Order: sequence, then structure tokens, then C-alpha cells
Amino acid sequence: MSNPPPTCPFEKRFPSQLVRDDAFFMSLAYNQAIDAWRQDEVPIGAVIEIGGEVVASAHNTVESARDPTAHAEMLALTQAAAKLGDWRIADATVYVTKEPCPMCAGAMLMSRVKRVCYAVPDPKMGCLGGATNLNDLPRVNHHLELTAGGVLENECRELLQKFFRLKRREE
Repeated sequence: MSNPPPTCPFEKRFPSQLVRDDAFFMSLAYNQAIDAWRQDEVPIGAVIEIGGEVVASAHNTVESARDPTAHAEMLALTQAAAKLGDWRIADATVYVTKEPCPMCAGAMLMSRVKRVCYAVPDPKMGCLGGATNLNDLPRVNHHLELTAGGVLENECRELLQKFFRLKRREE
């Protein structure tokens, strides 16, 4: 029998509905990351917003789904496409707690997302400025607007670091 997930010592955020800015939507992504932790998944959350309204939100489910593509961003993109009835998710901003990997960054480019705002840069696997930047490919027919780091960066980093410290202690 597997060990129960480590208890999440972080509380969800309850941002004011009155100001729907980057911090508001990143707070919702952060809450998704806490939900991931509580299900023993890597705590990464994503929210997709269009016109000030959330059209999708998800967290990693790689372990429970046994699916390497079940990243928060991929699940949120699928939800948004289903809700909009179109694979093009133009005018959308994706808020994600950690810089997207190659798969997720590529999916955002392919789905014509307008903007990506991520909290924690990833110098090893991030593909929107960390390890590389898919947005800089010269022949790409679409480019993402980026807000890289800064929005709840410390909170999201602390969440990820604490999760992995506890996981390493279990092994």
C-alpha cells in the first residue's frame, strides 16, 4: 500500500472578486496547485481567462491518470477548447504556477493562446524563457505575449520546494 500524500501546510487564497488582475487569476491557479498537492500530484495549477472570466482551470493529474500528458496546462487547454467549441483559444490568458514544459508551451502556441503568465521560471525544462523559448522560433506563425515570473512567484516556488522536500524525505 502506498504512503498517504504529505499533508499540505499551505492554505488556499481568497482573492477579491473586485479586481480581476494577474494576481487574482494566479491566486486561482495557486489554489489548483494546492488541490494537486492534496491528491499527491506535483503542485502545479493552471487557469485560463478570457475577458475577465475563467473558462478553464486544472491541476496536474499525471500520477492518478497515469498519463504523461495530464499536465495542468494541457487539461485546462482541453477544457477551454471544449467550452469554446474551437481548438483556437484566441484572446485567452493562461495563468500557470510554473513555467510550461516543451509539451505545454507547444500546445499553447498551437492553440493560439494570446498570453501566458507564469509564476516560477524553470531553467531546466521551461520552454518560454527558461531552458529555451519556443516563442522565439523564427518560423512560428504565432507568438505568445509573456509575463514571466513575478506574479505570486515566491508563494508558488515555496509550494513546489516544500512538496519536493517532503517527497524526498519519504523515499
